[in-house]
Amino acid sequence: MLLFAGNIVRAQESIMMNNNKSANGRIESYLTPEGPGIQYIVVNGKGIVYQYAGGLADIKQHIPVNPNTTMAAFSMTKPLTAIAILQLLEAGKTLLGDKASDYVYHPYDQDITIEQLLNHTSGIPNPLPLRWVHLPEKHNSFNANDALKKVLSSNPKQKYRPAEKYLYSNIGYWLLGKIIEKVTNQEYSEYVRQHIFAPLNIKSEELDFAIVRPENHAKGYLEKYSFMNLLKVFLLDDYVWGEYEGSWLHINNVYLNGPSFGGAIGSASAFARILQDLLKEHSLLLSDSTRKLLFQQATNSSSEKIDMTPGWHIERLADTGYFYKEGGGAGFHCEMRIYPDKGTGSVVMVNSTTFDTKKFLSTLDMQFFE
Repeated sequence: MLLFAGNIVRAQESIMMNNNKSANGRIESYLTPEGPGIQYIVVNGKGIVYQYAGGLADIKQHIPVNPNTTMAAFSMTKPLTAIAILQLLEAGKTLLGDKASDYVYHPYDQDITIEQLLNHTSGIPNPLPLRWVHLPEKHNSFNANDALKKVLSSNPKQKYRPAEKYLYSNIGYWLLGKIIEKVTNQEYSEYVRQHIFAPLNIKSEELDFAIVRPENHAKGYLEKYSFMNLLKVFLLDDYVWGEYEGSWLHINNVYLNGPSFGGAIGSASAFARILQDLLKEHSLLLSDSTRKLLFQQATNSSSEKIDMTPGWHIERLADTGYFYKEGGGAGFHCEMRIYPDKGTGSVVMVNSTTFDTKKFLSTLDMQFFE
């Protein structure tokens, strides 16, 4: 029996090695010679199933991407904000039905609830947030409250009645960050560090709301010969654009004005630790009942289901349902997924604006399903 068990283990290891070789080849087909890089990781509740890092973090200096290289996550931050809100719910400090206006000022319908902000059913507008950024060297003097006031003043009109329909809104998640600050009397970023990163032993150099180790942070890039490059002067201010490095345009580092809608900066492996916790039998971040709320499908005022939960979108890959959050912006694109029926999660992060994360994960993930 021992020999038989050993043969089974060796056979499983052989299959995994073949899967890894196949995955390596597929990933490398997405890489452009002398171009940006990719981090890809697959986890389950027990640990890492597969991990890859390749391509370049810095094209000019020919510095490779490694598993610890940090990149801007942009909207992949939103599930962190949702987890933080649900932690406050669990602690009895908020209710999902609470009015947002009881905690923060906003010019919209005063009956909008926290739950509607989480599910993107508040009806709050979503103007393009491309210019809601500032340079890292300006961060210490940056006033986030003034920036939010300016955005609210410029976009004061409600698009729909609360819960009438789904409308993605970065402003809504910016307001959620302010609710967290009001309830906890802490900056949003500090709360997340203490209550999400620290319990999972995620260090600031792995995941934070700033570039903690510049020498380990990837440069963001945009293809020189792309439609977006032609339109760049209309998209972002001049200070964002760097120099060409071969056939790629370097985009200078920026911080988002509202960290709660897209300010996280980290590695795929750090985000994967959060997915791993959510896949465990019992999460460190949320109780079992509250974790169910994180993945509970939302409905509108007509009781129709929408493909949204607090912080996550809902999609299907073949016959498998999954939750995901994509993030993209100046120089980076990323996506993370949880496949609950397969007990699996995945993250891809790329330092290229136009990389197709959906196609990549839908092609690679299935070979690692349990």
